[in-house]
Amino acid sequence: MSFLAFLELGSIIAWMIPRRLLPALVDALAESPAVALLGPRQVGKTTLALEVAKTRSAVYLDLESEADRAKLSDPELYLPQHEDKLVILDEIHRAPQMFLSLRGLIDAGRRRGRGTGRFLVLGSASMDLLKQSSESLAGRIRYLELAPLDAGEVGRVGLNTLWLRGGFPASFLAASEAASLRWRSDFIRTYLERDIPQLGPRIPAETLRRLWTMLAHQQGGLLNAAALARALSVDGKTVASYIDLLVDLLLVRRLPPWHGNVRKRLVKSPKVYVRDSGLVHALLGIGDLEAVLAHPIAGASWEGLAVESLVSAAPDGTEAYFYRTAAGAEIDLLLKLPGQRKPWAVEIKRGLAPRIERGFRLACEDVKPERRLVVYSGVERFPLAEDVDAVSLVDLYNEISTA
Repeated sequence: MSFLAFLELGSIIAWMIPRRLLPALVDALAESPAVALLGPRQVGKTTLALEVAKTRSAVYLDLESEADRAKLSDPELYLPQHEDKLVILDEIHRAPQMFLSLRGLIDAGRRRGRGTGRFLVLGSASMDLLKQSSESLAGRIRYLELAPLDAGEVGRVGLNTLWLRGGFPASFLAASEAASLRWRSDFIRTYLERDIPQLGPRIPAETLRRLWTMLAHQQGGLLNAAALARALSVDGKTVASYIDLLVDLLLVRRLPPWHGNVRKRLVKSPKVYVRDSGLVHALLGIGDLEAVLAHPIAGASWEGLAVESLVSAAPDGTEAYFYRTAAGAEIDLLLKLPGQRKPWAVEIKRGLAPRIERGFRLACEDVKPERRLVVYSGVERFPLAEDVDAVSLVDLYNEISTA
């Protein structure tokens, strides 16, 4: 089975994009009573859930619909009527009290031999959602994250489009660059004005937009909450809470520093990325590929795309870090895969002629990684040194996903 999306760019023939998460979602439903599919708004959660629903008897309820909320006014009465079906509850954050009801229904179903594949809940990863489900459904629910489309899903032919437009399907599949940019601008405004006030604490939309834009300008930079707080005229704790919210909503990534015992003076602040490159470009007003290539953010934006794609490809349980010392030794991405004692070291370069920087060599001497790789914009794989290979982003994605 695969979820198929279709892409058409100008005169290019449409091709199919399977969502990588579908097999994991099917397996989770076969093993757990409830599965929470989390991700930002408009990332494709509902489409993926409905694709799963085509393969089995299912009931879909949208909790933003007044009619569907009315059906669930007494969930203990309504839901047992569909015990033999997969019940899909979309926008679950609109009715967080449902989690208490689901717990009782799951336990009752287990006693009758109906132990798996009962509920698929979809949400935008609000803090309340995570808190409610973890407290009420401990041991009964599995969490999966649906991220925007990544490099492995679109392949080489779609990579530049993915970099410019980002991985939200409506943006990626838009009829033109201008239409894509309008969609992303509307998405940002809607998130700030409607979605975030529903999902988290009340934050002035303009303040959060300024913060989001500052993070885009500093894509892949070290988090300096004090400097951001001064620019926003708020205190450090407040700006930290704003960033926490964006991280929780899967819109921003904090990449922690490597904490291995290397007896060096290590940078301790995390690196911060706006997770979708298309949102980076929209926040900075960049509308086409030529403008991206000419912009100072190009390298950092490409790095963010690579980080998101490789972290997405990595097996469950992988830990992601970066490495930097006060003396300048640096590795852009360290991936510690499950069962492997040493991490993979990945340097990320935008361009067709990658070089090994001295800082990467020194960092690898400190960390002693299992693999040493330089991701670049080309398609061929070739050695840069005896123990370092240059590799395309898509090829490394495929290698990591099968590691």
